[in-house]
Amino acid sequence: MATDHIRYDVLARDALRGVLRRVLIDAAEHGLPGEHHFFITFVSTADGVKLSPRLLAQYPEEMTVILQHQFWDLVVTEDRFEVGLSFNGIPERLVVPFNAIKSFYDPSVQFGLQFETETAVETPAAGATSAATAASALAAPPAPPAPALEEEPPKSGEGAEVVRLDRFRKK
Repeated sequence: MATDHIRYDVLARDALRGVLRRVLIDAAEHGLPGEHHFFITFVSTADGVKLSPRLLAQYPEEMTVILQHQFWDLVVTEDRFEVGLSFNGIPERLVVPFNAIKSFYDPSVQFGLQFETETAVETPAAGATSAATAASALAAPPAPPAPALEEEPPKSGEGAEVVRLDRFRKK
């Protein structure tokens, strides 16, 4: 097999991460249109990921967050996104570099992207990794992993209410 000196796998992965980045920029600027919402799974110990020690202890390998109703201060830069979410009534600020993201899924339109971690792609077996394994668009991806459930922040004088994903699914 010939050696891929151009590294099409890296080019494809970066192009698909650009799609993710563009979608998050639009969400940050205009909010989420219609029924769109996002499941984002990332490696919780990847370089540049910033989580509280509490969340890191709870999700030591990977974490899935949902951007739907209760998120704030979404900021997207060239290499990462930052967002405020509430977990068990405690507001948290997450910083997630794009190269830490394993998957992105918008169930409202059955669109998803899967990524191998950067270290797996940068050291391809047998000298080449196909673009299909480096990053792939999914027409009908499998059900996303169980997300970190977020809650609505408690209103003054009220206890927190856990918001379950099933509550928002169409029946």
